[in-house]
Amino acid sequence: MPRPRRRLANTCVGTVTAGLLATGATLAVPEDEELPGSSPDIAVGAYLDFGPPGVERIPYLSRWLGGREIRVGHTYLPGDRWAGIEGNVSFLDDWARWRLARPDRLFVLNVPMQERNEGRVPDHEVARLIRAGAAGDFDEHFRRLAQRLVDLGVPDTVVVLGWEMNGVTYTHRCSPDPENWKAYWRRIVGTMRSVPGQRFKFDFAPNRGSDAIGWTTCYPGDDVVDIIGMDSYDQGPGRTFDDQITQPYGLQHHVDFAKAHGKPISYPEWGLFRRGDNPEYVRRMLRWIEQQKPMYHTITDYCPHGVWQCKQNPRSAKEFRKALTPQVPPPVVPTPVVPTPVVPTPVVPTPVVPTPVVPTPSIPVPSVPTPSVSVPAVPTPSVSPPVVPEPSPQVPTPQPVPSTGTTRPTPAPSGPAPAEPSPDAPVTPPPVRPSPVAPSPAAPTTAAPSPVAPSPVPPGPTAPAPQPQPQPPAPVNTTQWCVPLGFGDWLSKLVGKQSVCVSIDWGSDSGFWPW
Repeated sequence: MPRPRRRLANTCVGTVTAGLLATGATLAVPEDEELPGSSPDIAVGAYLDFGPPGVERIPYLSRWLGGREIRVGHTYLPGDRWAGIEGNVSFLDDWARWRLARPDRLFVLNVPMQERNEGRVPDHEVARLIRAGAAGDFDEHFRRLAQRLVDLGVPDTVVVLGWEMNGVTYTHRCSPDPENWKAYWRRIVGTMRSVPGQRFKFDFAPNRGSDAIGWTTCYPGDDVVDIIGMDSYDQGPGRTFDDQITQPYGLQHHVDFAKAHGKPISYPEWGLFRRGDNPEYVRRMLRWIEQQKPMYHTITDYCPHGVWQCKQNPRSAKEFRKALTPQVPPPVVPTPVVPTPVVPTPVVPTPVVPTPVVPTPSIPVPSVPTPSVSVPAVPTPSVSPPVVPEPSPQVPTPQPVPSTGTTRPTPAPSGPAPAEPSPDAPVTPPPVRPSPVAPSPAAPTTAAPSPVAPSPVPPGPTAPAPQPQPQPPAPVNTTQWCVPLGFGDWLSKLVGKQSVCVSIDWGSDSGFWPW
């Protein structure tokens, strides 16, 4: 973490800068080029607090970033006593539980190399402690730490050992004795790797810039370093972000050095500092991170460095949030293929209006029998007048039909009046239409006629006797037979009683009359 510190004068800044530019060192992306926020494959985190509050605040930071997954949990062991450096602190349990909740998370733990780490120990005392460490005097402290982490289930912890060793602040600084410092680092790493089950990754993370000593001088070797990190705050050396990139031991030198040694890079600490609320620095730093694809990066989120918990940097907070909020592209909504709805034409059945069946009276077609006329035997003329037998046609009982015209005389037989002929076949008398006063068939009387208009068909045998008519001269013979028609009650009421009459000409010109 940054502290006020002395800066060594460097008279060859211009020379080194020119050399870096001559080698084609990569500079920052131009301001007008838009880059998205940090890629999803770059693990993002923030230092929020060393203990349980730091764990508890992670979901809220994620929510503030629009659901961005916070994959890095970052904390520090206390460096005041060896007990803290050995991991004998309860908050490690909370961080271990958070780490084990998801397999893609990283637990980053800054580990001091000496007790009284921020006690402003003078250089000669630091040099003595470094030599003691290189001789193995402190191995047991680091063996206990390794065992503690393995027992907690976090054997893959990223250990940022002796961070900012090129500065002037911490008791584990390198400048008082660089060679023994590198030997001490190697001894710590060897001790921790000797614990069964460990899979630790050791992160060598200097300050950006030369500071008290060029950090490459303190590099202990590729076999004991897994990641090459850098802590970079918005402060000198350098007035602009481009200066921070191109300066000796700056951001570009860090990237090139890691590439030359085949190591991934990281930014365990970065944030605002000397220049206050500086959104340009935040924007440029996030673009740089996006370009270089570090293994992880964590902003130091407390004042004056932070953007979420530190409210005095609102413009930088807005820039940070904009860049890291997931850029979720709108879903590709396929043009819906709306099938033309086949609307079935409703089959409206034609209403079958039942035709009222008016019962048609069954009018039987009268079978008019062909009268079987017996050819009268022509008698031999004699003195006495011949007796001509009256023909008896096989027809229903003929009924005399009154005629309004001239009635041809019907010959009446001499002698007593013949009895009423009986038909050969029973004839169903036609139904008698009801009348207000039905005549009694037993006692025929001359009752008044029915109000219904009289039918030309004379009543049947049960009807009242007809009024006596003047007897015309009896005709010698008759030429007309009438048969009453029975249409049933209903039709008889409609059309009255009807008869079918057959006329046979028996005149002298017919050929049947002998005289």
